[in-house]
Amino acid sequence: MASLNRNARTWTIHMKTYATTLKLLGTLALTALAGTVPVSSTASDSAQASGYIVEGRDTATAVKAVRKAGGRITHELPIINGVSADLTPRQVAQLRQVADLQLVADASVKTQGGPILDQYARIQIGADRLAAQGLFGNGVTVAVLDSGVWYSWNNVKNDLNGQNKILAEYDAIASKVAHAPDDYGHGSHIASIIGSPDISIDGQPQGIAPMAKLVSVKAFDVNGSSTYATVINGLNWILANKATYNIRVLNLSFGARPQSFYWNDPLNKAVMKLWQAGVVVVASAGNFGPAAQTISVPGNTPYVITVGATTDNWTPTNPADDGVTSFSSTGPTFEGFIKPDIVAPGGHMIGSMNGGTMTLAKQHPEFKTVNDTMFVMSGTSQSAAVVSGAVALMLQATPSLTPDQVKCRLMASAASAVKSTGKAAYSVFQQGAGQVNVYNAVYNTTLNCANQGLNIAKDIAGTAHYGGPVHQDTSTGQFYVLDNLGKRITADGYLWNNTFAKNQGYLWNNGYLWNNGYLWNNGYLWNNGYLWNNGYLWNNGYLWNQSTVASTATSMTPESWNVQE
Repeated sequence: MASLNRNARTWTIHMKTYATTLKLLGTLALTALAGTVPVSSTASDSAQASGYIVEGRDTATAVKAVRKAGGRITHELPIINGVSADLTPRQVAQLRQVADLQLVADASVKTQGGPILDQYARIQIGADRLAAQGLFGNGVTVAVLDSGVWYSWNNVKNDLNGQNKILAEYDAIASKVAHAPDDYGHGSHIASIIGSPDISIDGQPQGIAPMAKLVSVKAFDVNGSSTYATVINGLNWILANKATYNIRVLNLSFGARPQSFYWNDPLNKAVMKLWQAGVVVVASAGNFGPAAQTISVPGNTPYVITVGATTDNWTPTNPADDGVTSFSSTGPTFEGFIKPDIVAPGGHMIGSMNGGTMTLAKQHPEFKTVNDTMFVMSGTSQSAAVVSGAVALMLQATPSLTPDQVKCRLMASAASAVKSTGKAAYSVFQQGAGQVNVYNAVYNTTLNCANQGLNIAKDIAGTAHYGGPVHQDTSTGQFYVLDNLGKRITADGYLWNNTFAKNQGYLWNNGYLWNNGYLWNNGYLWNNGYLWNNGYLWNNGYLWNQSTVASTATSMTPESWNVQE
């Protein structure tokens, strides 16, 4: 027990903060439109009703309280012990007085951006070698929560044998199991990277796991717009139906800038429930890089696999100019965790969209390839899809793996980018453990190297929360990592001054940053509510504590489309 206590900072505090924005990354940029909540009652209350997420001790408590206040429940969300509801200012003020209830303004979100040709990912991560051994993702189901899938197009809906691979579709917008077509395009692009059976000119399938089954959950509309309530509604359905469809992997290619501690964000709470239930959650790191502390929600959740983006710089046979993309979000998180966990190909990835009907394709015809059905895009959305496919291959090979074990083996077998001098090309805050190598991950036997010292049950229950081992030197601005004895790790790649040099990956060296035995993804103990007053990370004006509530007036400007890398 003592060794565990050295591995995590723990707080037993309850905080009322909330996230206000979502953003689909790689091609989906989401902006929150929540405003300050009025509390006075007016004659036009009924016309002023707006969406809220109401969390209680359990769902029944939230339902009872909202109904008693006269609010209209739109979704029951047992995954976070709550509901979404339309509430007037008077009802909001009434519910805020109820003990054990938390109200979060349901932010509007909107996607924007567009696509950026070769599908080099399979070879770079070793999926081609696994295919030669018969591993194509058979028997594993990947859920994709996005804008839906192109159900009528064979290279999205079929497997290598021409059989339908889509087991179910859920429309989280309409709250029903039904055909939910992709009117936007992003979801189809992501699904095809995960599992398209199309054979490219090099004889390789386009998708990483072309025999994996898919479950499509549509949460984003024709304009790429959605809400927190809709997304959580989709996550709630996935949790309730994971056994029915054998959902082992969940791809989340969207995110938002954090506006609270990870444990207070309703979306992160739902994601943690899924991880706890045995679903491997793969999340985009974000497209806010290359500056430090730009990891997005839900990628800032310490448990999940957070993926940054790399590029071959359009020269697949020349690794000397490979590297982390400039747009890929960078750690650490504000709670001190090293993120991303790994990186994967995300530059100019080819995938399927309907150029004649899907909004994203029509907005960016310049990224069409050989015909009106194949487009190229760049982003950590695409990187997450690569890793989701890789996880499907791992679970076909070893179905008994838990989410923590999958994460551990992916990180322990990753390939770090180094310069010709042998020095790290990027810090751990930029490349994590390195680029995914799924061939090595399948044959890796490492255990207990991910999420050590963290107790997800206590985190979800709110009785304990955690921070990572990262600090920042306030005099130099340098980020540094503490080992499990509380000492600075001075090894190459662990100290960083928030600098970025494009395309410095001269060699992807297996296990380079693991050779010193530092399991830097572990936590470090900080008890009694100690909040980093020695090298604290809240250097950007984020002073969230027991008495601080994030402002409902906070909004985000949607990012511009990623540079094609």
